Amino acid sequence: MTITAQSELLNNSETPAGTSSGDELLVGRLSEQTPTLSIVLPTLNEEEGIAECIGRIKTALEELQLTAEIIVSDSSTDRTPAIARKLGAIVVEPDAPGYGYAYRYAFERTRGEYIIMGDADTTYDFEQIPRLLTKLDENNADMILGSRLNGEIKPGSMPPLHQYIGNPLLTAFLNAFYDAGVSDAHSGFRIFTRDAYETLSLHTTGMEFASEMIMDAGAKDLDIIETPITYHERKGEETLDSFSDGWRHVRFMLLNAPGYLFSGPGTFLTIFGGAIMLTVLSGIEIVDVSLGTHSMIAGSLFTLLGYHVFTFGLFTRVNSNPIRTPNDPITATFTNWLTLERGAVLGAAIFAIGSLHAGSLVLSWLSNGLQALPFTVSSILSFTVIILGAQTIFTAFFLSTLTDQRPH
Repeated sequence: MTITAQSELLNNSETPAGTSSGDELLVGRLSEQTPTLSIVLPTLNEEEGIAECIGRIKTALEELQLTAEIIVSDSSTDRTPAIARKLGAIVVEPDAPGYGYAYRYAFERTRGEYIIMGDADTTYDFEQIPRLLTKLDENNADMILGSRLNGEIKPGSMPPLHQYIGNPLLTAFLNAFYDAGVSDAHSGFRIFTRDAYETLSLHTTGMEFASEMIMDAGAKDLDIIETPITYHERKGEETLDSFSDGWRHVRFMLLNAPGYLFSGPGTFLTIFGGAIMLTVLSGIEIVDVSLGTHSMIAGSLFTLLGYHVFTFGLFTRVNSNPIRTPNDPITATFTNWLTLERGAVLGAAIFAIGSLHAGSLVLSWLSNGLQALPFTVSSILSFTVIILGAQTIFTAFFLSTLTDQRPH
């Protein structure tokens, strides 16, 4: 049943006045009635703003005429939990620290068909819940975000560093890596369906939880929509650390997108280095400049570095479970094809090819009475090929080791 239909049903079944107050629509922890909405607020010493937030939630419930539970996931040392309980909220106390863990702990205790999340510091206007719910319902989407960057940011509510650099940059990273297609990936005002929540696999405990939710939703092709909201100045002390929390987001995104961290850069560096080496060997001039020995050395180093980085992508694909598994054709084909036996044979063949020329160099060196030989591009090529062959052999063995250690 849609939100609109449920709201109309409740309106038609109420008292002659046709409406219930926000307090009457709240469902307690022990109630046998299943609420339609679960509103989750993580709190850490938010006594200055918690009452206003709960009051705004009740106003939204009066407009919707839907039953709801307010779950405050609290780690405070002030009066926040007492205020929340007095106003009808269910207060739970997470058994471990962290912003993300507070949400996860509360989510596991929700019963509503729709889950609403937001900070309890008055920055988000919970009276906008009906508007977001209606849009989510009309678009048959899985999740809706309140976009601060596409809406209005009140003076003093967000530092310029966050507004113009941090949030846009982190959102751009997330969209590039996970195809989320959102404008404000770190908005904390979100509504999603129970089915969407059960589809997600959420594990983080810190501020990167905001990224994880969007990343996992994007990777699992959930339908995420947005609507502009107004972002207000907070009440109470700021708990966000701009640089450490920002780095946690970036670190988490990179580690969970090994295709962009390893496979893509590794493939590019290998091709780039190989192209330089082929240009040197062919004698082709670039803008009337002929590349020589030093360019050959650079090409060799780029090729070896690229191949080394690329193998990290293979190891990640085989022995980890990132949100975005590297599924590019090169990595997928290489991983599926490179058994221990094939890798050992291929590596040995590459090693032998490089050794042919290297062997001739050793013979020349011995026949010349151990005199220094000219440093040629062909010698650089032969030793590059030898290293690639050896690395292929050891890569095959390491991949086989990782595969054998996985649970069957």
